[in-house]
Formats: sequence, structure tokens, C-alpha cells
Amino acid sequence: MNILFSTDSTVDLSPDIIEKHHIAKLPLYIEKGGKMYRDGVDIDVSDIFEYVNAGNPICTTAAISIGDYDAFFSRNASKYEAIIHTTISSELSSCFQNACAAAEEYDHVYVVDSRNLSTGIGHVVLQGIDKAATGADAKTCYEHMKAVTEKVETSFILNTLSYLAKGGRCSSVTALGANLLKLRPVIEVKDGKMSVGKKYRGAYGKCVVNYVIDRIKDRDDIDYHRIFITHAKADPAIVKEVKEAIAAYGKFDEVLETAASCTISSHCGPNCLGVLFLRK
Repeated sequence: MNILFSTDSTVDLSPDIIEKHHIAKLPLYIEKGGKMYRDGVDIDVSDIFEYVNAGNPICTTAAISIGDYDAFFSRNASKYEAIIHTTISSELSSCFQNACAAAEEYDHVYVVDSRNLSTGIGHVVLQGIDKAATGADAKTCYEHMKAVTEKVETSFILNTLSYLAKGGRCSSVTALGANLLKLRPVIEVKDGKMSVGKKYRGAYGKCVVNYVIDRIKDRDDIDYHRIFITHAKADPAIVKEVKEAIAAYGKFDEVLETAASCTISSHCGPNCLGVLFLRK
């Protein structure tokens, strides 16, 4: 069956994965200095971090509009037997609601609420593609993807709370205290929402490695097919240590490194790193 798998720029899959599987990607919007940019199209993560480091306010993000989705579905509806579009969690953005509104006039367009973000979305999309490769029809792929959303384990560790504070997601006093004490909180996605998990303390590199080991060591509920290391301009030396920790404590068939999108990076800040995988 000729199915187009599409998603939003928050998926954080690498360009080679996007190209290999012919995944269509729609950009969210980034507001910087009073001007709107398309995530990953006419703005990149370096632009955002340089802008904020220069003393400017953080960049804000905006969902894909109903009009954008309608234009995309209209442009592709006649080319494919079905379109399956996967969005960032409906608890975090209005992308899902907007995509559903645009898809109402099409009986072969399916919209999946990933209940996730970043490569947590990527896991859902790739599971759908894997299912389609077995010969499954669009509805079967769609139902499979919805079931997978409950198995995704997404978390990431922050180097700084400054970006969350500037964005109003935590107080400046909390951020200042955490930074002074070198606290590195873990953000987890549960039931489609973000919450604070364990807090590590000390040098960031050491905290990151301990975070990764804690996520995967001595567990019997992990699907070891694929794990993503997704980060926002993290130190390559730290990423190398993360890969070594995964090799030592995990049995993953695929260990894939990807870069966080502008949308994700705008909220988490530089050096943020997460490991994302599926549970059985």
C-alpha cells in the first residue's frame, strides 16, 4: 500500500533517516526578535543559542496552523492511498488538534497523537513504517502506532534551567538556585505531559552518564531494537561517554544519535541530552 508517513519538525529524526524512509516533515514556527521563522528551514539551533547568549529573550514557538496542514494534505492526498501524520503530544501543543481539523475532509488521512516529543515521536513514526513494510494497510499501521505511544520512554537531562525560567516554565529563583547548586534535573514525559524526575548534582558530564546508566541498567522491560541519543549541541566528548555507557549496560541493535530541533532546543537550552527507547 502506498502510504505517506509525515510528521512535525519536533520529531528530531536525522536527515538520513528522513530521506531513507521518505518521511515528510512540516515545520513549527520560531519567533525570534519579533520575526517568525520555520523550524529547521530558515532558522537553526545555533541561531537560537547565539541570539539568547547575546542577552536577548528566549525564542518562542508556535504550532503548525490548520492552513499549513490543509495545504499539505491537499497537495499530497491524490498522490497516496493514505497519509499518516504524527504530531507532538496534544498536551504540549495544538498541532494535533489543528492537524485533525485539516484532515476532516479526507477519509484516507490519519492523525496520530504521539503523546510525546522529540525522537519519542520518531519511535512512533518508525514503528508505523516498520509495520507498513510487513504489508499492513493504513488503518492497521495507524492502530499500531497509537498502541506504541504508550510504550515510549522519553526523558532528558538539563544542563541549565535558565531557558525554562525565561520561558516561564519555572521560576527564576528556582533556576538560580539549581544553577548555583549544579543541580541537573531530568524531565520525563508521562501521559503526554512533561514532569520533573530525578535531580543529579555535580559536573554535567558525570551527571549525564549516571542518568543514562540509571535509565537502562538492570531492566527487563526494555525493547532493545532501537535507542535514540538526542541532544541540543552537547559536547561530543559527553556524547561519546553516553554511547559507551549504552554499550556497557544495554543490548540495543541500533544506537542512533540525532540533533534536537529548534522547537525542542528553545525550551531545553544548550547541552540538553536524552535517551529515548521503547518498553516491551
